[in-house]
Amino acid sequence: MWHTGTRGKNLLAPIAHLMVISKFFSFPRIMIHLTNIYMQHGRQVLFQNASLQILPGTKTGLVGPNGTGKTTIFRLITGEEEADKGDISCSKKTVIGYFSQDVGEMAGRSVIAEVMSAAGDIVRLGKEISAMEAEMGEPMADEAMANLLERYGECVEIFEQRGGYDLEPRAQAILTGLGISPHDFNSPVEIFSGGWKMRIALAKILTINPDVLLLDEPTNHLDIESILWLEEWLRNEFKGALLMTCHDREFMNKIVSRIIEVANGCTTTYSGNFDFYLQEREVRRQQLEASYRRQQEMLAKEEEFIARFAARASHASQVQSRIKKIEKIERIVLPAEQRTIKFDFPAPPRSGDDVLHLYNLGKTWAGHDGRAIPVFSGLTGTIRRLEKIAVVGVNGAGKSTLLKSITGNTEPTEGEVLLGAGVSPGYFSQHAMDLLKPGQTVFEAVQEVLPLENIGTIRNLCAAFLFQGDEVEKRIANLSGGEKSRVILATLLGQPLNFLVLDEPTNHLDIQSRDVLLAALQKFAGTVILVSHDRHFLRSLVNRVFAIDHGAMHAYEGDYDYYLRETARRQTEALS
Repeated sequence: MWHTGTRGKNLLAPIAHLMVISKFFSFPRIMIHLTNIYMQHGRQVLFQNASLQILPGTKTGLVGPNGTGKTTIFRLITGEEEADKGDISCSKKTVIGYFSQDVGEMAGRSVIAEVMSAAGDIVRLGKEISAMEAEMGEPMADEAMANLLERYGECVEIFEQRGGYDLEPRAQAILTGLGISPHDFNSPVEIFSGGWKMRIALAKILTINPDVLLLDEPTNHLDIESILWLEEWLRNEFKGALLMTCHDREFMNKIVSRIIEVANGCTTTYSGNFDFYLQEREVRRQQLEASYRRQQEMLAKEEEFIARFAARASHASQVQSRIKKIEKIERIVLPAEQRTIKFDFPAPPRSGDDVLHLYNLGKTWAGHDGRAIPVFSGLTGTIRRLEKIAVVGVNGAGKSTLLKSITGNTEPTEGEVLLGAGVSPGYFSQHAMDLLKPGQTVFEAVQEVLPLENIGTIRNLCAAFLFQGDEVEKRIANLSGGEKSRVILATLLGQPLNFLVLDEPTNHLDIQSRDVLLAALQKFAGTVILVSHDRHFLRSLVNRVFAIDHGAMHAYEGDYDYYLRETARRQTEALS
């Protein structure tokens, strides 16, 4: 869903007043302030005296475990939800742009018209300016002309600030940056899949250039090229305040200089990027634990004194004094932290040294008009035992098609795929989540794939993928996309498979879940080939790269950073 406004109301129309104020006075020090927020959903207390600030020009990451209320904070800011207690203040006439995973209905417009529709008030302001320019050519009293010129100057200033003069070129540039070809600008939005509609919805928000930009998982459904473009745009083009959630660690590190953590009903602010936050949080946790231990030791001594001398009249005043003292002490409470379960995944059976051979592999798809559309051709190569390979390429290059060909989920048009001796493959795709049975629990879904394992092993495997305690009784139908992904990945890694073919396994996974999967794959004593747009994940795992470009494949005999260096070097040589 996209939304513009202050506390839920579209404020693109009256931003003139904002610009007049900002012309004569300094910009407000705090744009949005949530103070002492208390909020409860059913029995769950989401927030208890939580506070946070959004400051002008700051770029802030919003982090925390799933279910702690990150999206609720966005909805509180936009006015879509109201807190039970507390105050939410917003600088007058601040324009807010909100992008979430719910894009709503899109129909009846072309792609470019859909994007431009978000800036309707800017378009209307442009028409008003044109009308005033025409009016200036007509005779009128001096006072009326002075008033008209003043209003005209204010409107022109707002129009320029909002980028009104380059609105359509900006919309086109943003669409192109997000991977939508100029050939598709005039195509009806109805023909696009959900993932592409997400890109169109994101383009709408970026085009209006709001004062405050709220982004809820903006990199979902984007390929690496689009992520790199968005990263550059947010860093260098966008001048407003940014608050975002994101499961891509590197994307977060490159953009934000401030982190707000939502956990245990509270919000805590850290000055720094995501990596700094992790380090600082650990330092603070250790300091809190040390303070907690000291306080517990002090309380134990005081309580021991009270218990020993409570019955002695000679110590009555001292006992009462110490009782009052410990009653006034504010007790340190250690926050509950989600435990990470260590699970020893079964060692897969050993395969032959050559896991897979590709011989002149080619694939074409039939177009709407019946013509053959080539995807790739002439792919030849060998995957060797224990290699962890990333398949990279622009959107539409054929990465997923290659994985489907390797696993037999689509027949190649030409060439062949030969598995080596003793190879037991396992395949993960987004489609695999649709094969889960909605009526099953998490435990039942995992047990069905591993029927010979005992209850303890099944529960430990579920816990290793963050389904702990009663969470194993959740029904598949009630799981989020990320939770369903974790179920499939748990069943794959729990089986005696020695060749994993993974198509976007990090999609929908939060950072903690990605770290769990990364650790499991790093220890996996088999072979992996995968597609992922998470650069941190690829940097930490792969030791070889297959790059598909213009229908051909080039193998890079090194890790992901080696691949980046080599491609940069080749581009430099091509330009020189």
